[in-house]
Amino acid sequence: MVKLTVRASSPYDVIIDDCLILSAITCLSPIIKNGAVTIVSDDKVYPLYGDVLKKQLAANGNKVHGFVFPNGEQSKNADTYIRLLNFLAESAMSRTDTVIALGGGVVGDLAGFAAATYMRGIKAVQMPTTLLAAVDSSVGGKTGIDLAAGKNLAGVFYQPSLVLCDWRTFDTLEPAEFTSGMAEVIKHGILDGGELKELLYQPIKPNLETVISLNVQIKRNVVEADEREAGARKLLNLGHTIGHAVETLSRYTLSHGQSVAIGTCLTARICARKGMCSQATADEIVRLFTLHGLPTETSYRAKEIADTARMDKKRQTDLITWIAINDFGRLVQMNLPMDDFEQLVSLGLPGQRRNL
Repeated sequence: MVKLTVRASSPYDVIIDDCLILSAITCLSPIIKNGAVTIVSDDKVYPLYGDVLKKQLAANGNKVHGFVFPNGEQSKNADTYIRLLNFLAESAMSRTDTVIALGGGVVGDLAGFAAATYMRGIKAVQMPTTLLAAVDSSVGGKTGIDLAAGKNLAGVFYQPSLVLCDWRTFDTLEPAEFTSGMAEVIKHGILDGGELKELLYQPIKPNLETVISLNVQIKRNVVEADEREAGARKLLNLGHTIGHAVETLSRYTLSHGQSVAIGTCLTARICARKGMCSQATADEIVRLFTLHGLPTETSYRAKEIADTARMDKKRQTDLITWIAINDFGRLVQMNLPMDDFEQLVSLGLPGQRRNL
């Protein structure tokens, strides 16, 4: 078992272990006490783990409710969010009660946003069941939903009361979903440039607890320094400005991880073309994503990507925040005019790389 504390505005523990879901109540009881609990999950995860958790809660004397919605990014919308708020109200959940997010990043983002806004905030516990959620979205307090114009355009910063990560739940993931989570692991490896990067060249699953722990430590350190993304935390958006645009353009047929992989590889190529990083660094970044089965190219045009990025929440008036790469462990935040962004993106696309 690994226990890490995130010292944010509301400190909380992240507990990482195998088979943790079978004894989750031991960790949960100090948080939930004898209050009511709503388990929020999707229709893929709840049949696997929902009853295991519900039985423990009921045996602890908690009144338990369950809200289950269709799996997928398409469900992370205003309609599901309002239905969840109404469900909490109809279930007579009070300010002393708890929402448990049991699932991947979509579940965590949606449940966290509902917990943050229902009665102006009730307790939220994150129980990630995907690699992506475990290493990224369950830690740090970002919650939200997608709007028609783009990803995560509505949301709040709201720290959970506890994060419980049972990495054995990843055994039930489809291979593509585990691979998708590797995009955020590689992103953290680029950001840190240390031990995690070296582990990326080894088989991941035998080292899973160590990999998750290193990712959480990297993210914890950034969040503690900049909880509300006023400065250094923006570096965690490496690959996301382009990646979110690609994900939106695909109508979410590309996963978040696939999109971040594409966005990061385009960023690496752009930086090499502009002399911001070496060609060797860019090649190594692309090689890491390829090694873990993630895409490194897109067929979308620079104009499509730039036009979609105009709705990115990282945009400020006519400027957009873009994270550039100088080397492993050395990232830099840049605020670029939107009018220049299309040309910048074009430097990372195959046609432009051949023609220039």
